[in-house]
Amino acid sequence: MKKDITEYVFPDDLKTMGEKELDALSYAIRDFLITNVSATGGHLAPNLGVVDLAIALHMAFDFPRDSIVWDMGHQAYVHKILTGRAAGFPTLRGYGGPSGFPRPSESPCDVYSGGHSGTAVSVAMGLAEARDLRGGKGHVVAVIGDGSLTSGPAFEGLNNAGMKRTRMIVVLNDDGMPVSHGAGSLSPRLTMLRSSTAYLTMKKSIKRKLSSSHGFGEKLLHGMGRVRGLARRTMLAESIFEGMGFSYFGPIDGHNIAELRDVLSGLKDVGGPVLLHVVTKKGKGYKSAEKYPDRFHGAGPFDSITGLPAEAGDKPTWPGECGEELTRLAGEDDRVVAVAAAMAGGTGVPGFAGMFPGRFFDAGISGPHAVAFAAGLAIKGLRPFVAIYSAFMQRAYDQVIEEVALHKLPVTFLLDRAGNVGEGGETHHGVFDISYLSHIPNMRVLAPSDARTLRAMLIYALAGSPGPLAIRYPKGAVHEDVAGGDAPDGLLTVSARIARDRAMAGFLKSGKGRVLHEGGDVTVFAVGCMAEKALDAAGILALEGIGARVVDTLFVKPVDRGGVIEAMGRGAPIVTVEDNMLAGGYGESVNSVLIENNEPLRYMPRVLNMGWPDEFIPHGDRETLMKRYGLDASSIAERIRVFLKNGFAGGGPRGA
Repeated sequence: MKKDITEYVFPDDLKTMGEKELDALSYAIRDFLITNVSATGGHLAPNLGVVDLAIALHMAFDFPRDSIVWDMGHQAYVHKILTGRAAGFPTLRGYGGPSGFPRPSESPCDVYSGGHSGTAVSVAMGLAEARDLRGGKGHVVAVIGDGSLTSGPAFEGLNNAGMKRTRMIVVLNDDGMPVSHGAGSLSPRLTMLRSSTAYLTMKKSIKRKLSSSHGFGEKLLHGMGRVRGLARRTMLAESIFEGMGFSYFGPIDGHNIAELRDVLSGLKDVGGPVLLHVVTKKGKGYKSAEKYPDRFHGAGPFDSITGLPAEAGDKPTWPGECGEELTRLAGEDDRVVAVAAAMAGGTGVPGFAGMFPGRFFDAGISGPHAVAFAAGLAIKGLRPFVAIYSAFMQRAYDQVIEEVALHKLPVTFLLDRAGNVGEGGETHHGVFDISYLSHIPNMRVLAPSDARTLRAMLIYALAGSPGPLAIRYPKGAVHEDVAGGDAPDGLLTVSARIARDRAMAGFLKSGKGRVLHEGGDVTVFAVGCMAEKALDAAGILALEGIGARVVDTLFVKPVDRGGVIEAMGRGAPIVTVEDNMLAGGYGESVNSVLIENNEPLRYMPRVLNMGWPDEFIPHGDRETLMKRYGLDASSIAERIRVFLKNGFAGGGPRGA
C-alpha cells in the first residue's frame, strides 16, 4: 500500500483494489485533504463527506468517456485527486494553482466550470441529450447536495429531465447539513426519509418496476440486493422524485464503497432519468469538521491538530460590522427584517437571527425568491435588508428590476463579497454588481470605504432612502476609519460612536463624496475599499512631489455630478479606481458626466479609469490579484505617474 497519495496512478489503481485497500485509500485521502486544506483553506467538510462516494463513482464509471457534473463544484476535491491532480494541492486556490472548483482547463474529466448551486441537473441533461443526438454511448452523472434542493434551477432541471425521460443519473448527496441549515420545507422531509423505519427493500422496488423499465439486468438486481438492509422508501420520495418522472432509489449508505460501486454500476442499465439518494456525513473523519460542519464548510487556513483558525478571528470584518449594526438598528425599529439567501453565517447575520428570530428569514439558495419575498415585505411597510453575496445576487437580476425597482420599494441589498474575492475565482468574484445595478431606474448604489461609512450607510438606508438601495462591500478585515484623525472605535463610548455614525449618515444625504487627501496634480475618485489603496498611492506620489487629491466617492449611483464637474474645473487630470469591471463601471459614469459638461473647444481633462479588464479574473490571493492587475497601491501610483508624464495609461493590468 502506497502511503503518499500522489504516488497512486488514478484511476487505474482503483480497478484492482479490494475492500480493505479501498478503506485504506479512503483514510489516506481524508488525511491528505486535512493536511493540505489546513494550509491553504478551502471547502473541507463537504469533501470529507464525499470521499467514499467519489471513489465509488470513479470505480463504476469511466471518466472522461462518461461525464460527471458536480453541483456548485465545492465537493470536487476528491474527484480532482482521483484524476491525477493531487500533486497540485499544496497550491490549491492559489494564483496559478488548482481551482477550488471543477475547471475544464485542468482536466478533460471536468466538463463544466461549476461554481453556483442548482445548475448541475440542467447541464447534465444538456450533455445527455447532446450524447443521444450524436449517437454517443457514455453515461452522464450529476452529483447534487441536499442544499441544492432549495434552489429553483435544480427543480427546473429535474422537472424537464423527468418530462423528457432523459437517460441520466442524479446522485443526491444528502449529508443532512446544507449550507443553509436546512432552509425550506424539503429538508425535514429528507431527514424523515433518512430515519424512516417503514421501508420496502430495493429488491421489492425493482420487481415492481421491471414491467415498466428497460434493461435493468442481473448486475442491478445483485447490487440492490446487497443493500436491502439499508435501502428505504417512503411515499414522500414517490410523490416528489417519481412524480417528476425519475426512478428513485435509496437512501443508501454513502460511506460503503463496495455497495455504492455495485449500485451505481447497476443503475447504468436503467432507462430514463434515475435519482440515487445517498446519505453521507459532512466532515467525516475529522472530529472538528464533524462537530462544526458549518465552520469547516469553507474554511480559511487552520491548525489541523486543534482545528482552530491559523489567524486570530478577533479582527473586525465587513460582514461582522454590518451584522452588528443591523442588529442594533432592529432594536430601535421593529420594521427592520433581515433576509439571507443561505449564506447567513458568511454575511454576518447570525447575531440578528439569534436576537430577532421572528424577523429573520433564510430563503435558502434561492436569490430570486429572496428578492421577490423582500418586495412583499416592503409593500406591507417593513424595511427588509437582503444579505447576499454579490456573485449570487446575479441570479436575482430580474426580480431586482421587476419586483423591487419598478415599484420603488425600500429594499436594501447588502452585497457581501463585492469585488475581488480572491481564492473563490471566476465564479465567485463580485466584480459585476456596479455594472448590472447602476443602470436600473430608482436604484441607488453605495460603497463604504471603512466600518464607519458602512454603519452610516445602514442608518441612511433605514432613515433616508426613498427606494431600493445596494451597499457593496468586500470580504475580509475592515478598518474603522481610513480617513484617520478620529479615535479608534475601541476607544469610543457606544453613544459617541453612534453619534459619529449618525453624523456621517447625515452627510450622505448630500450625495457627495468626502475628500481624504488634497493635491493639485491629479484628482482620484476612489470607490469603496479602493479608497485606502488610493490614499496609500497618494502617499507614494507625495514623496516624488506629485500631489494627488483623493475623493472617497461613497456613492456609486447617483454619481456626485457636482464633485466631478468641480474636479473638471480644477484643470488637472482625473483618475477613477474601482473594484469592479471597467465595462459599465463607475469610471464610465464619470466619463459620461465629463462629456455631457464639456463645451465644444473648451478644456477636457485627461481621464484614466482603473478597474478589472474585460475578462474573467482567475483565483488567487486577493493582494496577488490586485498587484497582477495593477490595482494595488504601488501599481496605482506607478500608473498615475506614467499617465501624468506620457498622457496615457502605462503600467496597466496584464499589459493593458
